[in-house]
Amino acid sequence: MTAHSTLAPVAVADPDPRCQVVLRAARRAFMTQGYAATRMEPIAREAGVSTATLYLYFPSKADLFAAVIEDAGRDFSRQMECVRASSGPAREQLTHFMTAYAGFMADPFVRSVFRLVMAERPRFRDTALAFFERGRSDFGGPLIRALKDLDSAGELKVAKPSWAAGQLMGMIEHPVFFMPLVTGDEIMAARSIDEIVGDAVDTFLARYAVN
Repeated sequence: MTAHSTLAPVAVADPDPRCQVVLRAARRAFMTQGYAATRMEPIAREAGVSTATLYLYFPSKADLFAAVIEDAGRDFSRQMECVRASSGPAREQLTHFMTAYAGFMADPFVRSVFRLVMAERPRFRDTALAFFERGRSDFGGPLIRALKDLDSAGELKVAKPSWAAGQLMGMIEHPVFFMPLVTGDEIMAARSIDEIVGDAVDTFLARYAVN
């Protein structure tokens, strides 16, 4: 499991920069070793802080794990701010939106975080639910609003925007996210992102476009 990311770090709420360094070190440890095998002392050493300072920030490994997932969620939210529908005809808007979304979901770092959250869900149910709820709001919300606008403009006929958004996102997620997530990146989609998005938008418009 890789801890590499194409996403830029986002500052955490704590103003002390050492806290951010600790979170980055902990993120790498949890992703490479898993929760059970991760120890606090090596994280403190890698972050260049004392163990006492680490425990001052995070009283337990469970607290540190929850903070790491929250920090990753902030990274995701920042990245998804760039995923917005553009102006123009329905095909142009949806292609722009879904190309950005596909690029985000294809990031190996994104899959690594999801694998970690899924693996530790029984132990951190509330943390996992908050993470997935944040993702649903950040990812689905902008697309639902765009579909409503296109429906109002008479370009689409969408009775259930949330259902339609889920269908379109699902056509993207299966090849670029879920397939490599399940196979450990051993099997990747043969089609390019542009081809996947093009096929998905064609299928979606065949169902919802107003002729």
